[in-house]
Amino acid sequence: FSPGLLVVAGSFAAFRLLNRALERLVPPPPSARRNRWKWRNIWTSLAHSVLSGGGALAGFYLHPELSKDLVGTHPPGAHSLVAVSVGYFLEDFVDMLCNQKLHQSWELLFHHSVVIVCFGIAVLLHQYVGFALVALLVEINSIFLHLRQILLMANLVHTTCYRLNSIVNLGTYVVFRIATLAWMTRWLFLNRQNVPPVTYAVGTVGMAIMTPMNVILFYRLLRSDFLK
Repeated sequence: FSPGLLVVAGSFAAFRLLNRALERLVPPPPSARRNRWKWRNIWTSLAHSVLSGGGALAGFYLHPELSKDLVGTHPPGAHSLVAVSVGYFLEDFVDMLCNQKLHQSWELLFHHSVVIVCFGIAVLLHQYVGFALVALLVEINSIFLHLRQILLMANLVHTTCYRLNSIVNLGTYVVFRIATLAWMTRWLFLNRQNVPPVTYAVGTVGMAIMTPMNVILFYRLLRSDFLK
């Protein structure tokens, strides 16, 4: 039994409670009232992105040894942050499964399954915590992705705020999502001799799935917000 599982369970419950409370904390505008669960879901995801993206940056700042050893170093705060993220992705998985048709959410469900497996290994084994923290840097871009969805649902597409967010979103997408995934793929390739075969296979499959998904999403964002 790993104490990290308690953090996962606590995180799942906390994000579930937050999801339930958000409709009162952030009432949906008239344009979003027909899709209330989605409004709550995006705000819950935004809360996780702020927590995990900011936490990952703080983790590397407070524990510089993490960047030197992505496998064996596991400060309690960094390990707990990865466990909290597992709890969130489980909560979001359940939320989508209960409220959205499978053909509309299968891409995200598949993405969440890969993340839960990869992060779960780090939580249970107390290894690859630094590598998982690198992956959480992606959530810095997710902040602006979720803000974009919120502005779309609030019918604020033709505003300066939406345009500024689109520019920052695309910039952080390149820096914190595409570049981060490319760096992780390179790290796996260079360290293949030092990573157990099963873990290496899971990581390689994860990168092989995430990279094309993120390239496709980048093209969709570019086409929707700029090429039109």
